[in-house]
Amino acid sequence: MKIDAAKIKELREKTGAPMQKALKVYNEQNGDMVKAEAILKKEGFEKAAKRAERETSQGVIRTYAHHNGKLVGLVELLCETDFVAKNELFIKLADELAMQVASMGETDKDKLLAQDFIKDPSRKIEDLVKDVIAKTGENIRIGQIIRVELGK
Repeated sequence: MKIDAAKIKELREKTGAPMQKALKVYNEQNGDMVKAEAILKKEGFEKAAKRAERETSQGVIRTYAHHNGKLVGLVELLCETDFVAKNELFIKLADELAMQVASMGETDKDKLLAQDFIKDPSRKIEDLVKDVIAKTGENIRIGQIIRVELGK
């Protein structure tokens, strides 16, 4: 089978899998992107579950202001290393979580993880977190969640 570099790149971006692993699974599935992506995501989620007990002492605090600053969502997102804390995917996740908190008002971690993502209701917040865990190779967890509304 001819190697399609663009497809392998796309597969890597969607799953966070290493190049060789993406290529191997792509070839094993005879170029079927849907099957290859499903396999790589499943493997990533299994790895994420194994990382759940690792200590998370690094991270970021991100905020999202809504209604001209009258409503703010604040999220502490934790990871294992400062290297991942500076990663674009990690920071984007923290920003999206802060926006979710500001918009939906949920400050309970478990209930937040079970919510539909406001930008894509077909996905849960928990799926977003697991995707970043799979792509970074580190345990990631939500710390403090705060929502402040002017006058309340």
